Amino acid sequence: MKRVFGAKKNKDPPPSIQDASDKITKRGDTVEEKIKKLDVELNKYKEQIKKTRPGPAQEAVKARAMRVLKQKRMYEGQRDMLYNQTFNLDQVQFAAEGIKDAQQTMSALKSANKELKGAMKTVKIEDIDNLQDEMMDLMDVSNEIQETLGRSYNVPDDLDEDELMGELDALEADMGFETEADGVPSYLQPDKEPDLDAELNLPAAPAGHAAPGRSNAQTEDELGLPAVPRASLRG
Repeated sequence: MKRVFGAKKNKDPPPSIQDASDKITKRGDTVEEKIKKLDVELNKYKEQIKKTRPGPAQEAVKARAMRVLKQKRMYEGQRDMLYNQTFNLDQVQFAAEGIKDAQQTMSALKSANKELKGAMKTVKIEDIDNLQDEMMDLMDVSNEIQETLGRSYNVPDDLDEDELMGELDALEADMGFETEADGVPSYLQPDKEPDLDAELNLPAAPAGHAAPGRSNAQTEDELGLPAVPRASLRG
């Protein structure tokens, strides 16, 4: 059967926009190289025209230069046409990519919308309002409990505030009187060491002069009293 009707040929996939753009850009680059070569040749003819005297020789060089210039203009037109095609393909590719991005965005929005609708079914505004009211009531009860537990059992309720203010003013006056002397209240001054001699009320020890050649027979103890002589034991 294949011999009679022939086998169906596999069609090649159509070229993508990027493939077509790359191919046209490559052709444009080839034309650009030809234009550069013509520029080099044209500059050579310009130098020859400057060095050649007016006459048939100069006219021949000008004719060659004119021919090169016409070729350059033709290639420049082809280059501009190819670049315009590349620009158009780039615009089409940009639009196609934009449509693909829009499709993906729409798909993501639809999926998110579906999930949001499913989540909203489990959440009700009435339940949120009731929960907020219940939380406010619990907070009020908690504050009342804290205030009740923070009451002091020793402070009577029938204290006169005017009387308390009077005692506070008297206390401040006493503190000011104590600080007038040396600037420091008495309860903040450091403790002084007691005078042991003054507490015992003992007389001062006489200061006698020892006779020459003799040492002082009497010595004083720690309290300033004459030391008791010790009896010596003789065998």
